[in-house]
Amino acid sequence: MQRLLACRHLTAARRALTRVLPVPALISDVREVVYLSWWVEVRHAPPPPPGHRLFVHDGRTPYTILTYRHGHFGPALAGPLRGLLPSPLQSNWRWYVVRDDAADGATAPRVLFDRNVIDSAVHAVGARLWSDAMQPHLAARFEHAVGADGGHTLIVPGQGSAPALQAQVRPAAGLAAAWAAGAFADARQAMTFLACQEAAFAVAADGRLALTHIDLPIALAEVQPLQLAAAVACPHLAAMGVDLADAFCFRVPQVPFRVVSERLV
Repeated sequence: MQRLLACRHLTAARRALTRVLPVPALISDVREVVYLSWWVEVRHAPPPPPGHRLFVHDGRTPYTILTYRHGHFGPALAGPLRGLLPSPLQSNWRWYVVRDDAADGATAPRVLFDRNVIDSAVHAVGARLWSDAMQPHLAARFEHAVGADGGHTLIVPGQGSAPALQAQVRPAAGLAAAWAAGAFADARQAMTFLACQEAAFAVAADGRLALTHIDLPIALAEVQPLQLAAAVACPHLAAMGVDLADAFCFRVPQVPFRVVSERLV
């Protein structure tokens, strides 16, 4: 299977096909969405895409682990039959970039994927075969259950390449204003910056840069502030010297998600 996923001829054929027939739009009724964000020293970040720069404040840049449950993720063309499709768990680990000509914090950023994790082997294989932008890692164990009273996320890589994570959250009285101080006008602007995007960059398996346009109409009034309920375990971030206790956390109960298009840059 790994040899098939890494087949250059198959990738070339798929890219040739999608130049003629665009990748069909994908939709999902996403729910249990949790954003966990930290400040990371910019020296740990990858180079930004051409025409963009990392969002930086005092030598640090935001990094977010966004985890959620899909709602019957699949092609929009399936119509009501999409209700028969599974609803996998997914976690997107990402940096934030802004256009070179944009003012910091004033416009919606684009995200630059670092890692993507999923709990469905079918979706993982399908994404790796048919997408340049989404190359997910399959977790050996993946739990994510978060509601109005809080919850937890657990990602165990097993023998695979997925990053490990253990986090618990609970409701907070308000967004963490201290986390946003200086970099944003207030905590609400920070939340908007971290949550509202219309595009994402990713590096394909062969090093090519891919750009995906998405539609994610988050109702900001429904966002619920969260705080950590226990110490976070995340070796990937710990290796970058991140203070894991200093997190900016919030929950979006549900949001319709649509992958509009994908192309190589």
